[in-house]
Amino acid sequence: MIPGNFDFHCHSAVSDGLLPPAEVARRAAGNGVDLWALTDHDDLGGLPEAQAVAEAAGMGFVNGVEISIEWKGVPIHIVGLGFDREHPALTGGLAELRSGRIERAKRMGDALAAIGIPGVFEGAKRYAGNPSLISRAHFARYLVSIGIARDVPGVFQYYLTPGKPGYVDHRWATLEEAIGWIRLAGGVAVVAHPGRYKLSGAEMRRFLDDFKDLGGQGIEVTSGSHTPDHILHFARLARHYGFHASRGSDFHGPQESYVDLGRLPPLPEDLKPVWRLVG
Repeated sequence: MIPGNFDFHCHSAVSDGLLPPAEVARRAAGNGVDLWALTDHDDLGGLPEAQAVAEAAGMGFVNGVEISIEWKGVPIHIVGLGFDREHPALTGGLAELRSGRIERAKRMGDALAAIGIPGVFEGAKRYAGNPSLISRAHFARYLVSIGIARDVPGVFQYYLTPGKPGYVDHRWATLEEAIGWIRLAGGVAVVAHPGRYKLSGAEMRRFLDDFKDLGGQGIEVTSGSHTPDHILHFARLARHYGFHASRGSDFHGPQESYVDLGRLPPLPEDLKPVWRLVG
């Protein structure tokens, strides 16, 4: 398949998206996506349903996941594509990551209660389709529902980012662990939405040096959260490092996304698209 429209980054209600995997698949197909990956956070549970509906709709499907890591104290996300979803190295590593999320969520609830907002952990659980993947997004949706902020970005800005009262740190995977799990399962590791990280130019290059040395092969050049300047900048870095370029909307739901599935600008034509490795 030579896809004219591929989208390799989006989420379902298995992690922090708003729609079940089947509905995300149908929306992607309806938007003209040719080749699609569901990349829920740290969980593969939605992949069988997503694949069945995608293939029934005539859309190509690639196994995907978005793994939460920490590099030199900075939270970063790595997308895995095209792997064996039954491989024990990957499934075991992700299970370990998920095991700490509930305790972190309880501590977030305690922190918010300490500033006069009680019951947030219990409220957030009602927004989490998968209790083992309760996340800051579920906390944000609940806080919006009770009038603490007007929208989800406002909750993050004032309550749920580092240094704010509801933020609680967590031990995520290392870069080496995440890339190792993906590669052992036969997949390709891709840097997710690099324009979102608080890294200087020199720090980003050091991170990409480490990423490549450990076996990383791709970078999201076109992302729902990237500006035109981001696209130009990360296209240059893709060329410099010899990375394959990915394209992903980071769709979470109709009301909470930068851009809809498959509605991204195209990749710069001279780049090597990552679907060549996994499609």
